[in-house]
This record gives sequence, structure tokens and C-alpha cells, in this order.
Amino acid sequence: MASDDSLSASATVTAETTPLLGSETASVDCLTARDSFPLGSKVPGEEPLSKMRVVTIVLSMWVLIFLQASNMSGISTIQGAIAAEFDAYESAMWLTSSYLITMSSVAPLVGRFAQQFSPGAMILFSSFFFSVGAIVTSRARSFAVFILGRVFVGIGGGGIMTLSLILVIQLTSKRRRGLMIGLTNAGFTIGLSTGAIAYGALMPLIGWRAVFWVQSPLGIIGGLGVYFSIPPYAIHASSKNQTTRQKLAAVDYLGSLTLTVAIVIFLYSLSTPKVLPAPLLLSLFVLLPLFLLIESSPRLTPTPILPLSILSDRGILLSCLSQLTFMAARWTVLFYAPVFALAVRGLSPAAAGAALIPTNLGFGSGGLIIGWLHIRRAGSFYAASVISLVFFGLVIFALSFASTLDTPAIVYILILFAHGLCTGAALNYTLAHLLHLSHPSEHFIVTGLLSTFRGFAGSFGTAIGGGLFSRTLHAALVKGFTLLDGQFPNEARQKLITILVGSPAAVYKLGLEDRAVAIAGYEAALRVLYHASAAVCVSVLFLQGGTGWKGKVMTEEEEREVEGLIEEEIAEHDGRMEA
Repeated sequence: MASDDSLSASATVTAETTPLLGSETASVDCLTARDSFPLGSKVPGEEPLSKMRVVTIVLSMWVLIFLQASNMSGISTIQGAIAAEFDAYESAMWLTSSYLITMSSVAPLVGRFAQQFSPGAMILFSSFFFSVGAIVTSRARSFAVFILGRVFVGIGGGGIMTLSLILVIQLTSKRRRGLMIGLTNAGFTIGLSTGAIAYGALMPLIGWRAVFWVQSPLGIIGGLGVYFSIPPYAIHASSKNQTTRQKLAAVDYLGSLTLTVAIVIFLYSLSTPKVLPAPLLLSLFVLLPLFLLIESSPRLTPTPILPLSILSDRGILLSCLSQLTFMAARWTVLFYAPVFALAVRGLSPAAAGAALIPTNLGFGSGGLIIGWLHIRRAGSFYAASVISLVFFGLVIFALSFASTLDTPAIVYILILFAHGLCTGAALNYTLAHLLHLSHPSEHFIVTGLLSTFRGFAGSFGTAIGGGLFSRTLHAALVKGFTLLDGQFPNEARQKLITILVGSPAAVYKLGLEDRAVAIAGYEAALRVLYHASAAVCVSVLFLQGGTGWKGKVMTEEEEREVEGLIEEEIAEHDGRMEA
């Protein structure tokens, strides 16, 4: 990656401040002066990173991103085998929801802790939890222990999701940021698509337990690779003059705990077949107000985990809500495209996972193309964000009519590709616009907040959408078997319906008449699900449209503070050279 054109080896101190003061990543709160220089470029007072170090950072981070993303989609192709071993067909949805809920809950904490303890330290923390969770999951002898392992994996996955964006913001220039965000999204999409294929292909060969434990050493290797390769300014926190005890004392434990419990209970209430009103009301009207009260009290939280100035900012809040609804609609496709291939098309688990290849190929292409050709500057991307979301909603509406057995395969594949293309473009545009709307000193926290809402989206898409899908499917199967048998389903039929709702792969194990009923039920459930997703996209447009154009810039006082940071960095380097 090339450095900004304003940088050169012979630049004076004044010239060296130019790209920093104009960079979105400059932060008077959490970033050192080096943070605004692109990875591999000339940093004042230091040699550029070697190509080997740059390659190691990218490859190691991609390993972690692949593992994190594959745990989202891969479970859909092997959940039948896991549910059968634990006799947990009715609880099969928790195989995914437990991971996504945990991932969503820790994401806002990671952004703040990365600011306090550094992204480097958080990378080690996240990879450790991910690896431990993979071992616990693979060794589970009960459904409860399996879910515990998924919770640990979710802690690590939430950190990886947030830190991947933080490192892009910290290590790249605004001219290269769009492209690097596109590459990061491509890493996620490769994990989502090939993860589902790999899970489905490996399970018959080595069993589902080995599919999980093999991820443990890979997680450790990826975490260590990133930690030992990123430059010192990404390893050491901005509060480098504080001791570890001082850093730990500054952590907002009460706010972190309250926020985490509120998120977990909120998502739990929406992740059951029927929405649970008591936990929902508890999270919204007790825990959330309690969290806001804690964060607004300087005596309780000198360093709040989520400053109220960020939570109350209209542009930031609406951007996050837009991401929530937008990605929830996206997740209905990511989770139920393989389900469609299993239940309606009758493909094997490995082949069903391949259903994600078209949409994720489009996803990666859309992000890369937009980042390469258009997002080459800092500033507003308001119109581009709204337009890309319009096309996203239209494609999902088309998918609701294409998810049938009679639809030609090529038509279904092209719609999936178009859906991914719109998603990749919209994600890149909306993130770039959010960075424009927020102050540079807020980027770490805003990135963690955005990751939280994206994590919410996974839970919403698979939990709320899953509840709608399951209810519609159950009703359609009851109706179909009633018409087939001439009577309300008996006990044997009821058991069969339970199995069909929890295991799409069971459809093509039935006789022709029963199979026809099951296929029709899945088609009806998919149609209702995608119609609902398309309707949700209308609210996305209103939310994104309300974010506005105007961004935040640094004041003169903040610019002087950043200039002081640059001079401090150069003085420290000169001192090391003299020593």
C-alpha cells in the first residue's frame, strides 16, 4: 500500500503533519500520531514496515476472519447431525443463536477495550477465547456444554469482527481505506461461503467434533501472527504511560456488565419460537435505562464504555439502526439459502453450502469494486448509501419468488449474486459515511458499536426471521399433512413435523407424497420470510436517509494537540537513536 502523496522521505516536520491533520483516523483521544499512516508507508521517525510483515498481518487476520465467519454459516449444514446426537431438534436454533448473541454482546466492549489496552492485546484475548471455545465445543457430551463452547467462540468472534475494522482504520490511509474495507469484507464472505461448504464436506469424513477442534490451533496461530506483526503503535495503547493496574482501574466494569446482560436478555427474548415478553421488557425498560444512568454518572464511570455523546448522536444512532435492519435482511439469505438447497432442491450438505458462493462472490466483488473505484477520499457518501440499499431491497423481493423447486437454477444463482453485489456495495458505502459522520476520536468506539448492531443483525435475521420461518413452516406442514391424510396429524405425524422443522436434510428421506408436502411447506415459509425481509428494507431507507450529510471535524485546539503528538513521536525516536 502506498503512502499518501504528501509524504516523502525528505519531508519536514510541518509537511509530516499535513496528511495526519487531514486524516480521518487522527485521534486526540485514542490514537497516536502514527495511526494515520497507511500500513507499510513511511512513518515519521521510523522505517516502513517490511513486505513480509505486511503479508503476515494480512494473512493472519484473514485466518481469524475466515474462522469467525465460517462459524456463522457452517452450522446450518451440520446442525441436523448435532441436533440428532443431543436429541435437541426443538432447540436446534440455539446452535447459531448462542454464537451470534454472544458475538453481539461483546462487540461494543471490544472497541472500548482496544482503545484502553490496544488492538494488539485484544487480538490475543479474542483468539484465546475462540480457541478455547472450539475445544469445549468439540468435546461436549451434552447440549448445554456444547452451547457453552459456542458462547466462548462467540466472545472471540465478536472481538475478531470488531478488531478487523479497527485495524483497517488504524493502519490505512483514507485513500486506501475503501479498498481495504472491501478486502476485509471479502475475507468475511470467503469464510461465509466456503465455511458452509467445508463444514458440510468434512462432517461425513471426520465427524462434526473434529470440524470444531481443528479450528483451535488455527485461531492461536492467527492471533499470534497478527500480534507479533503489527507495528508498535498498534500494540501499545494510547495510555502507554499508565500502568496495567491503572488501566484496569479505568475499566467501566459496572457499565460493561449492565450492557452485556441487557443485550443478552434482549436477544434471548427474541430468539425463541415465541417472543418472551418478560425478558424483553426487562431489557428495554429496566436494564437499558440503568445502563444509561450508569454511563451518565461521572462518579460511577469516569471512563464510560459507551459515552452518551455518541449514543445520542443522530447520525451515528440512525446509521447503526440502519445497519441492524439491513444486515438482518441479509442474514435471512445467508442462513436460509443453504436450507433452501437442502430441503427444496435435495442437495447434499456440502453442495447445499455451495448455495452461498454466488451471493458471497457478489458480496466480495461489490465491496472491492466500490472501494477501488469510488471510495478513495474522506467525506459524505449519503446518496450512494441510499441508492445501494434501494437495489438491495428490490433483489430480496425478487428472491421471494425465486425460492421454488420450479425456478431454473441459473435464475436463482444470478439473483443471489446480485443480492451479494448490492450488500457489498452498501456495507462499504455506509461504513465510509459513518466515519464521515463521527469525530476521528470516536472511531474506535463507533466501530465497536457498529459491529454490535451488525451482530444484532445476525441474531435478528436467524432468531426473529427464524421464528417467523419456523411458525410458517410448522403451519404449512400441519395443513399439508391434514389435506394428505384427511385428518389432523396424529402423534407420528407430529413427531415428523418436529423433525422436518429442525432438520431440512430430512425432507428427501421421505416418500414421494410426504416429500411433496414438506417441499411445499418450505417454499411457503421461504416466501413469507423474504417478503418480510423486503418490507424491512423500506424502514432501512428511512433510517439511512435520516443520517444526514454533515460530518464532524477537529477543532484548532485538537489539531494543535495532534501536532504535539507528532513532535513527541519524533522526539522519542531521536532519543532512541541517540541511546
